[in-house]
Amino acid sequence: MKTIFYWSPCLDKVGTYKSTINSALSISKYSRENFSVKIINVCGEWDEQKFFFKDNNIEVINLGLNYFKFLPKVGFLGSRLSNIIIFVTSLFFLLKLLKNKKPDYLIAHLITSLPLTLINLFNFKTKCILRISGFPKLNKLRKLFWKVVSKKIYKVTCPSNELKYQLSKLDLFEESKLIFLPDPIIRIKTFNDDLKSSRFKLNKDGKRKYFISVGRLTKQKNFKYLIEEFSVFSKKNSSIDLYIFGEGEERNDLLEKINDHDLSNRVFLKGYTDNIYTYMKNAKAFILSSLWEDPGFVIIEAAMCNLFVISSDCKNGPEEFLQNGKAGLLFNSNKKNALSDSLDKFLKMGQELKKMKILAKKASVKYTLLRHQKILKSILSSN
Repeated sequence: MKTIFYWSPCLDKVGTYKSTINSALSISKYSRENFSVKIINVCGEWDEQKFFFKDNNIEVINLGLNYFKFLPKVGFLGSRLSNIIIFVTSLFFLLKLLKNKKPDYLIAHLITSLPLTLINLFNFKTKCILRISGFPKLNKLRKLFWKVVSKKIYKVTCPSNELKYQLSKLDLFEESKLIFLPDPIIRIKTFNDDLKSSRFKLNKDGKRKYFISVGRLTKQKNFKYLIEEFSVFSKKNSSIDLYIFGEGEERNDLLEKINDHDLSNRVFLKGYTDNIYTYMKNAKAFILSSLWEDPGFVIIEAAMCNLFVISSDCKNGPEEFLQNGKAGLLFNSNKKNALSDSLDKFLKMGQELKKMKILAKKASVKYTLLRHQKILKSILSSN
């Protein structure tokens, strides 16, 4: 039996957090006889999942650095500082772990420089599989680093074909090492159970229609643009509201923008919810306004709920998933009135809307745990 270690010290419950959990679960669930799955708990970031991991035969390896709750997690500088702290404090412990345990594979999802540095310096036999999500920002120093470490990377997985293509043009990795591996976003049983439990309503009388958007309240998600565009739309249509789910550092700024546009009775920041499918099930459409995504977990979940998707034309994720506009509406998030025009267009659509939803739902099936496991198992089983 071969051993897989996962390295992904997530600071927040971003897409990578969910992807790490579901990837480990997919192997433990469907390939338990072939692989032993372990997650490295660097500084306590996986503490709240320990019972879930135990129930699913995923071992948690604690490095004993229990400072996660004290790490700065807000903003660009905060996250960079946390990454440096994790790198410095866990270097010796990870080195010792790899030397003693000698795992067959190390799947690195985040803060990749540490495991890659150690594998290059100490010539471990452990095969490193690197998940890259989003096109890397490369200066001369970073490009030199990737050039050096890429030789020791076993495989590089990409959650979209477009990202795979872009990476192939950088001349950093051998093309044979680049593999399209859809993120494991949908747990079919959990998804069906959550849908069945979706009973409560969004407002008192349940008669108001609404669009829905989900994500961290950060610059990347571009909610300021969404609110501005909805303001334009709302002047022509007074019967549909907007619900935004998520938390983040821009919450106060977004509330201010809502008030500035006199939308306090039309746009609502709903915070975090455990079962977003409840709200997706009853929405008119899902709106993704992000500046970048790869692939965009929430639009895949929305499509699985048979909810129509209106998305910014992020090249790596939404544009590919929505088949260049055949399975949903795409708009340019840098263009004024682009989203409000798309909302108007959506309300005028007829039979084509149903066809587009069917295409999107079919596309979402490739993002199940079973599909992810099949491809990942083939990577792990190859020589």
